[in-house]
Amino acid sequence: MTSIRKKDLADVCAIVVSHNGREWLDAALSSLMASAGECSVEVVVVDNGSDGAGEWAAARFPGVRSIHCENRGFGHANNRGLELTRSRYVLFLNPDTEVLSGTLAELVAVLDAKPDIGLAGTRQLRTDGELAPSIRRFPSPARGWAEALGVEQIPLARRALGERELDAAAYDRCTPCDWTSGSFMLARRSALEAVGHFDESFFLFSEETDLCWRLKRDGWRIVHLPQMTIKHHEQPHWANAQMEAQLAYARLQFARKHLPGSRLYRCSLALRYALRVGAYSVPGRRSPRRREAARAALGAVLAARPPFRPA
Repeated sequence: MTSIRKKDLADVCAIVVSHNGREWLDAALSSLMASAGECSVEVVVVDNGSDGAGEWAAARFPGVRSIHCENRGFGHANNRGLELTRSRYVLFLNPDTEVLSGTLAELVAVLDAKPDIGLAGTRQLRTDGELAPSIRRFPSPARGWAEALGVEQIPLARRALGERELDAAAYDRCTPCDWTSGSFMLARRSALEAVGHFDESFFLFSEETDLCWRLKRDGWRIVHLPQMTIKHHEQPHWANAQMEAQLAYARLQFARKHLPGSRLYRCSLALRYALRVGAYSVPGRRSPRRREAARAALGAVLAARPPFRPA
């Protein structure tokens, strides 16, 4: 295991927000430290849950710092971690991740050589080893309607209208994108300082989309880098109706903040989830759990009311 080296200004500070995610932290932090390479890394675990994950991590891994804060959302917790660090780069990392290959030093070398990159993501695999599409395009009314009508399943149409990049070859090279999954984001500190960190009005989901939107608006590039591969043990959103509802609400929140056609986008979201409620009620496709998740999401869009509220 590569130890964390201390100096006045670390190359990377990894901020890991844990909301009752203690079970994941051993693999996440062990693999992260082992993949530091030649760059200096510090780690801050921000515990906004109740399982003592932060204290456990600080005791288990020498050099790891932990803080506890109220659960006011993912962005709020990351911002509290940012206040403790002075590193050149900041890695926002989910606790349910595990580095499989590559080093942080390789990623830092790319960002050092390309100072116009404000934030980078990397290759992500699901628990079953399948590629997780983390290269994304910004939402828009047109993409919202396309997703509602299943256009992403049409190869030629999804290049223009799909939000996710599904071409596996794009993940083998440095690929520009609009935004990338918040489970792994390596950001330049000067870029974060320029745009003002996370918007804490986003409780969960779309906060990374909003951050990348502001970075690009400020002239920074967002890219996918293939030098590292991680595994993300993410559960599907539909497995929890409240989480699916929160995802839908966060999309609506992003649209209201940034998209001129936010009403059209809201209509596309409503259609999307209404069609899912119907589809998962049909014999042969019946899925009570997916149907309830879609129904909860539809309710969140129609009511424009957040499922989760800050403590």
